[in-house]
Amino acid sequence: MINIAVLGTGKIIPEAIGAMQASKKFRVVNIWARPHSRDKAAAIAKQFNVDKFTTDLDEIANDPAIDFVYVGLVNSVHYEYTKKFLDAGKNVIVEKPFTTSAAQAKDLIDLALSKKLYLFEAVTTLHMPNFYAIRDALPKIGNVKLVLCNFSQYSSRYDAYKRGEVAPAFDPKLFGGALMDVNIYNLNFVVALFGLPKKVFYHANFGWNGVDTSGIVTLEYENFLAQCTGAKDSGSPSFLSIQGDAGYILANGTPNELRTFELKIRGEEIKTFSLNKFNHRMTHEFVEFGEIFERKDYSAVECELETSLNVMTVVDAKTLVK
Repeated sequence: MINIAVLGTGKIIPEAIGAMQASKKFRVVNIWARPHSRDKAAAIAKQFNVDKFTTDLDEIANDPAIDFVYVGLVNSVHYEYTKKFLDAGKNVIVEKPFTTSAAQAKDLIDLALSKKLYLFEAVTTLHMPNFYAIRDALPKIGNVKLVLCNFSQYSSRYDAYKRGEVAPAFDPKLFGGALMDVNIYNLNFVVALFGLPKKVFYHANFGWNGVDTSGIVTLEYENFLAQCTGAKDSGSPSFLSIQGDAGYILANGTPNELRTFELKIRGEEIKTFSLNKFNHRMTHEFVEFGEIFERKDYSAVECELETSLNVMTVVDAKTLVK
């Protein structure tokens, strides 16, 4: 088992710990929280039978028994905390988004590569069997013409936001907003499959404090367009669609789940695929991270980091259209 320490006590943490334990690859040995969240850390540790919790980052950094650190904190500190633990010689799994800029991403990647440390971005979509099957099926639909992605769900925090209560997910100073939350899954899907686009445009709806509550990213490639829609202020059926001149691929449901997809080749019957092995969306990524680490497959680390850097390059390169 791979020993991992978890940073944070937010909504994602119980889900992440449950997925780690379900993966049979990771053993959570410590949970870190800021002093004011110490009781939450204690409760989570008790819930998941984790022996230790702490408010001291250096306790984790200096513990030789810890192999990995999972950074499940607000977007604005992903770079700072990931760098701290890479400097300390720890392997790191950081929640999406990887960082808040391409420069930060490159700095972390260069540091990890120089020390041969394992650094992963936790983007559930890219670690599911259904994603790999979609990638393998792409040649069957001919020349790609349009890619349409939509991840829209009314946020549980949006009503409070409208009343003037700002959670981190709606705080532009903490790099909250639709682009860096739900739409980052869409961008990862497109960029992992097709690489960097030629141009990027972002049309967004902005809330009272300047945060993007919903928006549409348009990516211009050499021979096709991709459109990524993300919304936290409204809901609709979510999906991923790739249209080619010989057929299409359609995945209904939120991109972070990617539970099933259809492959339709012109003149043939629709084929439906449901290849994911685990009920919880996060389990796949922790299984994959654990397997890469166990087999010392550093080329897989380099490949995944290239996608993380490319996505942040797209975020940086966007032209904001108002």
